[in-house]
Amino acid sequence: MAERTAGEIILRGISASPGICIGKAYLVDKEGVDVIEKYSITRGKLQAEVKRFKAAVKKARDDIRGIIEHSPEEFQHTHILETHLALLKDKMFYGKTIDTIEKEGINAEWALKKVVSALKSIFRDMTDAYLKERSEDIVHVSDCIMRNLVGAESENIAAIDKRVILVAHDLSPADTSQINLERIMGFITDRGGKASHTGIIAQALEIPAVLGVGNATAKIANDDLIIVDGSAGKVIIHPGDQALIDYEEKKERYERHKAVITRESHLKAKTEDGIHLEVMGNIELPEEVFAVINYGGDGIGLYRTEFQYLNRAQFPDEQELFEKYKDVVEVLAPKPVTIRTLDLNGDKAMANTANWGEPNPALGLRAIRYCLKKPEVFKTQLRAILRAAVHGNVRILFPMIAAYFEIIEAKRLLDEAAESLEKEGLPFKRDIDVGVMVEVPSLAVITDLVAPEVDFFSIGTNDLVQYTLAIDRANRQVAHLFQPLDPAILRLIKHVADVGRETDTPVYMCGEMAARPLHIPLLLGVGIRELSMNPQSIPAAKRLIRSINVGETRTFMDKIFKLKTARGAYELLRDTYGDLLAELAQY
Repeated sequence: MAERTAGEIILRGISASPGICIGKAYLVDKEGVDVIEKYSITRGKLQAEVKRFKAAVKKARDDIRGIIEHSPEEFQHTHILETHLALLKDKMFYGKTIDTIEKEGINAEWALKKVVSALKSIFRDMTDAYLKERSEDIVHVSDCIMRNLVGAESENIAAIDKRVILVAHDLSPADTSQINLERIMGFITDRGGKASHTGIIAQALEIPAVLGVGNATAKIANDDLIIVDGSAGKVIIHPGDQALIDYEEKKERYERHKAVITRESHLKAKTEDGIHLEVMGNIELPEEVFAVINYGGDGIGLYRTEFQYLNRAQFPDEQELFEKYKDVVEVLAPKPVTIRTLDLNGDKAMANTANWGEPNPALGLRAIRYCLKKPEVFKTQLRAILRAAVHGNVRILFPMIAAYFEIIEAKRLLDEAAESLEKEGLPFKRDIDVGVMVEVPSLAVITDLVAPEVDFFSIGTNDLVQYTLAIDRANRQVAHLFQPLDPAILRLIKHVADVGRETDTPVYMCGEMAARPLHIPLLLGVGIRELSMNPQSIPAAKRLIRSINVGETRTFMDKIFKLKTARGAYELLRDTYGDLLAELAQY
């Protein structure tokens, strides 16, 4: 979306990584990838066409390996790039393209385009934002192969020798792994989202990034002066003198603010009246554990484990899972690591079988439902978690529990996994805390029945809001109705917190609601004592907590539960805690 203000052009996108940068644009050219023609290949030349495709794949593989080997260690993001290497030989991608060339008698470029289009449709139907973004991995890998097929030159980002802001239709993990922080101030892309690998890497590199702008490459020319406001998801092209003055001041304030709260991040999150909270980090990649430590996290409140299962011909074996979990657990010990079991949509989990293609994955075979239906897959992961628990402080978290029998069955399989390890004489630890995610309204209602079976509850607000309000936040027609402060959501959270207090069952929160400073006074008021969020949000959350008196929230909570709208709750929070929030504003 573009706006014009006195010669300035303002573009809006997704805030992927906070911060502000001002500088000249550098357009990353992706010439040759999008213009693809279809033509027939005679039977006698089919094998030569297959050989041409294989040569393009080999060059792509060699290029990615070269990037992994030559990138500075701290910016390798090898888990992401190794996934791309695995995808290059995945039978659903590599094998299917070869089959399409041979069976349909068409050129490699068109066969690749057809296969990629079909795979992307699988991911588009997924409800989980992180998994939905994984279609970008397929696009990045296919673009690399396609450039080799058509003979287009790829951009060498590592060779850029001036201070610039990258502007691209998209940036692959291979592209971002070449970023030199002394040269690249920030970046803007037409595509991508916060959960994309581009967004994850931007956060890891701590440079301002605005993604999903849509038309940045059409509106911005090389050497245009631009401002990137990563905190607001805003880009200004041809800024006027006043905008430059304002944003230079804003940049300085942001840097001062960031320095102060980062220095304080290792202080305890203790309220003015002495109540201590644990502020944890959410991670998806093992390497993100260092961000949790650097930002002062008290542990990991949510370790999403789906990444190792994506874009592969076969699911990972127990040893591979164990080694990844062990690495994270050992680094953080004795702080807790909460490992959430596999939370894949059935569509993706069953992509290597003939049964995938659910019409409504959000209400279908996903998360614990898939794991209970596929106990051999589930127990492989459970065994790996129990083995990793020997090396530190592990908690296990079962996602999308909707009924009492599901937690009973999940615990039974956990016991079976422990028994099998004992018979084999492998070291493991069974005495670990077991929790459930409260993200389905039915479970929120019966938490009093489930409490005796678990050691803790962890509220996942993203799905809880979606299922309670029947809102698909990826649907632009209704996304504005996705309101965590809706009275129905607040009452469900209060009910779970009340049950936790009555049954002495700790209640945590690991959804996006926990990361927003505006919501923290309310969460403290209902009695939640552990919050988990993206690592970059930890310092601000801890600082705000140290400024709040929980005793004073009691009157505030009485008022908020009498309100009838999300807007009313928002205004009450703003009016009551506006001064504190202003101090923490992401400039």
